[in-house]
Amino acid sequence: MKHKIVVAVTGASGSIYAKLLLDQLEKMHDQIEAVGVVMSDNAKYVWKTELGNTDYEKYPFTFYGKQDFNAPFASGSAMYNKMVVVPCSMGTMARIASGVSNDLTSRAADVILKERRKLILVARETPLSLIHINNMKAVTEAGGIICPASPSYYSNPSNIEELAQTVVSRIVDLIGLKSESYRWGENN
Repeated sequence: MKHKIVVAVTGASGSIYAKLLLDQLEKMHDQIEAVGVVMSDNAKYVWKTELGNTDYEKYPFTFYGKQDFNAPFASGSAMYNKMVVVPCSMGTMARIASGVSNDLTSRAADVILKERRKLILVARETPLSLIHINNMKAVTEAGGIICPASPSYYSNPSNIEELAQTVVSRIVDLIGLKSESYRWGENN
């Protein structure tokens, strides 16, 4: 079965995670039926600030406006089965945790949760307040997965992209896509 994936990019710092994920999804077209992307205005601004470009415009995926409730994944009937919010701001997480569907990202997350499909929130904040932790708990109890943007070091990454890729490799695994990446105990 090929996957239908929603990728939402918020204005949290960490655009490199979104970029690397989109890069990898582009190469995995044999496992993917569709990728729908939603980027907030702040996400585009942060991408330009952190990465120095607007390369998000070059991906071969379908992009939807943040208020486009006609996007297929605004309904469960379109059968999008995975959603990743990367990076996930705490404001977006709060709206998802409380069921507030005031934009396409929060509506799509609501749909994914109600349909018992896989929602992955790549949380990008530090330190965490008790409100953040309680929102993570609520999302987890609703069936979502909190995947903190916490890179690993045991693969000895040699640059920032390799370091960020350790998080993206975990995201790809959580989506359920087959990929080559560093595996503890297999690459030692």
